[in-house]
Amino acid sequence: MSANLPSPNGTVLTLAAGEYEATVFSVGASLARLTWRGTDLVVPSSEAEIPTGYLGKTLVPWPNRIADGRYEFGGATYEVPITEHATRTALHGLACWVDWDVVDAGPDEVTLSTMLVPQYGYPFQLRSEVTYRLGPEGLQVAISSANVGATAAPYGSSSHPYLSCGLVAVDACTLQFPARQVLTVDERLLPVSGVPTAQAGLDFQDARTIGDRQIDHAFGELPPDGWEVRFHDPGSGLGVRLTARAPWLQIYSGERVGRRGVAVEPMTCPPDAFNSTVDLVVLQPGERHTLRFRIDGFRAE
Repeated sequence: MSANLPSPNGTVLTLAAGEYEATVFSVGASLARLTWRGTDLVVPSSEAEIPTGYLGKTLVPWPNRIADGRYEFGGATYEVPITEHATRTALHGLACWVDWDVVDAGPDEVTLSTMLVPQYGYPFQLRSEVTYRLGPEGLQVAISSANVGATAAPYGSSSHPYLSCGLVAVDACTLQFPARQVLTVDERLLPVSGVPTAQAGLDFQDARTIGDRQIDHAFGELPPDGWEVRFHDPGSGLGVRLTARAPWLQIYSGERVGRRGVAVEPMTCPPDAFNSTVDLVVLQPGERHTLRFRIDGFRAE
């Protein structure tokens, strides 16, 4: 095999600032690696392999699932491709496997952009951008989309990093976040109803050891002025935080990546929002929406 073949992950960009280093792939505008003091804060992706479990991908124009790949909007019914056949759903939007353009790249910041052109199932036109910026406070991420078409467009966004404490098994780690509601799911991982987290046995308002618990749920009733997820390894004292201001949060215990990290996905809407319309963003022509979040490391005894 020729050594000159292109990477399946597109352009590989490296960032550094202070005690942080990051790697970004242009395919999927993906966060491929983030380290603090030389230790992994997210489960990393290999440059030569297709990422497992949507590692670090940018999720637009919808996060999570659309049931049966079908939804109604503006009086019309649309169908997008089923991408997860086990659940018969359209998973994680349209841009995960697109090679985004590198708009600007510097030693500590990169911006990538792509045009979502009108297509069967999503006949709307969006210009999306993702900026990764490293600094003393960690990695700042902004996902922004503008409706450059002539009609209103349904929209949601998220990102899919797997937070990790140096790649140790998640079982001995603790997890903490302030959600008071969780969506129960059916066998297709589609939402059924919202219940108190305590009722579902998924209350992490105080730090709890994950143990062998399997989680793949959306959480709501988060503080509107912002919130943080804390993932901590008591053995080493290493911790990682994700801070955001978003109405929804998906937590996944990372079975697809060997439970070396927990997927922490700040979401602008819950799963299947294209059908439920719960917190669905409707972008009018010329309107822009931005989701921001931050990941940083910490030490705690």
